[in-house]
Amino acid sequence: MEPIKFKPILKQTLWGGGKIASFKRIQGPTDGQIGESWEISDVEGHESVAVNGPYAGKTLTEITAELKDKLVGTDNYKRFGNDFPLLVKFIDANQDLSIQVHPDDEKARKYGLKNGKTEMWFMMDSAPDAFLRCGLKSKITPEEYKKKVEDGTICDAISEFPVKADDCFFIPAGRIHSISKGCFLAEIQQTSDATFRIYDFNRRDKNGNLRELHTEKAAECIDYNVQKDYRVDYVPAKNQGVSLVRCKHFNTAVYDLDEPMTLDYSELDSFIIFVGIKGEGTFADNEGNTVTLREGESMLVPATTSIINVSGSIKFLETYV
Repeated sequence: MEPIKFKPILKQTLWGGGKIASFKRIQGPTDGQIGESWEISDVEGHESVAVNGPYAGKTLTEITAELKDKLVGTDNYKRFGNDFPLLVKFIDANQDLSIQVHPDDEKARKYGLKNGKTEMWFMMDSAPDAFLRCGLKSKITPEEYKKKVEDGTICDAISEFPVKADDCFFIPAGRIHSISKGCFLAEIQQTSDATFRIYDFNRRDKNGNLRELHTEKAAECIDYNVQKDYRVDYVPAKNQGVSLVRCKHFNTAVYDLDEPMTLDYSELDSFIIFVGIKGEGTFADNEGNTVTLREGESMLVPATTSIINVSGSIKFLETYV
């Protein structure tokens, strides 16, 4: 089975920018900006469609149901069944996004959602003044949180981080966060659209309406513990895999290659997703398949693949469960 590429699902948003279309070398919509490109998705109603190989034209949902453990791995298929477990996005923010929190699996199901959302961000070339909000910087109670939302001072309690390319943040379910104007990033997350909106700067949509806030639900989900630093601490390195995040939902590393490298997955019981961040490379597997991955592209490698030889000059994320 060869690696699979999918047609991106472009999301036009009020806060979207103009970077995604050029980054992906595609024609963007003429009537609005792209806030997100959903690269690989099994979210109901937003299922990715394959564009290459024998599965071209089929959705990720259909491919998973057909290939089962051959696609996702034995243990993953036992755990998730026909539900593909990860969602990969590119995000371009031309305005500040709302302050949010995501529920964990238990709290999500309490509210009738399929599962919660743990995610991570990997920064790409963002504006010089771009920043992220992530995690509480001071201890507050749920009651104090609600008061700060009401009086518009909730941002005062959230840590802010100026960001640049290659910065990485892990956002487990429960961690309050938001993306600011000027941020351009790749996001890897659980397959979920579960978001509780905390504060939206009193902005109105195109119809003049305030967007709904989920103050009470968010209060139940927030992790009120405070950490000194919410950034992922890692040392970039050339021509080797550098681990970024390891958790029960996904494992992600970054590779920055300018010489050939062999990736050995013979002991891994999982699919692999590659996300192109910069440059271009050739990926040749042990079954004789060769696929080019460029910046702005993503591809899904089946669990049956054991060896991949990468050549070219490319920076990419590798993620699996």
